[in-house]
Amino acid sequence: MTGVQRTTGVQRTIRGMFADAGVRGWLHVAELRRPTAYVSVDPDEPVPVGSVYKMPLMVAFCRLADSGAVDPRLRVTLEPSDRMPGPTGISVLRDAVSMSLRDLVALMMTISDNTAADAVLRRIGTAAVDEVCRDLGMRDTTVHGGVATTFAQLVTETGTDSLSAAMERISDNDTTVPPAVYDPLSKASATPADMALLLRAIWTGRAASAESCAFMRGLMGKQPWTHRLASGFPYDDVTVSGKTGTFGSMRHEAGVVELPDGSAYTAVVFTQAARADSTLPRADAVIGAAARVAVEELRGNEGL
Repeated sequence: MTGVQRTTGVQRTIRGMFADAGVRGWLHVAELRRPTAYVSVDPDEPVPVGSVYKMPLMVAFCRLADSGAVDPRLRVTLEPSDRMPGPTGISVLRDAVSMSLRDLVALMMTISDNTAADAVLRRIGTAAVDEVCRDLGMRDTTVHGGVATTFAQLVTETGTDSLSAAMERISDNDTTVPPAVYDPLSKASATPADMALLLRAIWTGRAASAESCAFMRGLMGKQPWTHRLASGFPYDDVTVSGKTGTFGSMRHEAGVVELPDGSAYTAVVFTQAARADSTLPRADAVIGAAARVAVEELRGNEGL
């Protein structure tokens, strides 16, 4: 990777921040309009991304809607048997739900609804998502079968007989997790550099039509989670739009930080914690803190 960098010192600082938070970290932060100016830490290493895969899925949906191949208003009925495990949205409901494909996309991006994402992926197919990745130069990104494949693989890789048992095993600090669980080759995975390409395409209008790109930016701006990327930019006049992803000990976010002076930065931070606890506030907060250090470096330490 080449570009305008002053990153030797800041890389050391960011690596130290990751270590202090008890995580391994990967990072790519760049100026939106001058992507050759960036700060990075291992940006080209693929890792499992959890729900971050919903970003290229969203783009694939929008492209198909733009071309007329998919009707965004098509109503889909999801029965209780269609539920995917998840802490939000349709995933926690008990009765049949019917809504448009477009609204399913909204749920999967704003509150990271796993059932909604699975329904959208089944409707448009993985080939359409793979085409988006190829077209945008995201050579190290693959969604496989999304959350459904990830969960099925997890049960197999842990040698358990249910997803709940598999999740219990990988969340036990006294148990050795099989290496295959975090193997990016078997589940939805990407690199920070690839996600930065995708974010830039959405924000500059290259990912899909102008109307669709505005729709996607709007959805990412409505994500309610503020404990990761947004925690590094706690100001009313700073806009942070993003998509989180969580898988076992991995916590991620990919987003765009827009400052009041009009400057904007793509910010992608992936982490893997040394501990398997489901609640690790420092592991969440370092995502925003590391991104802020990178943004301030790119601004010449001018501050925000």
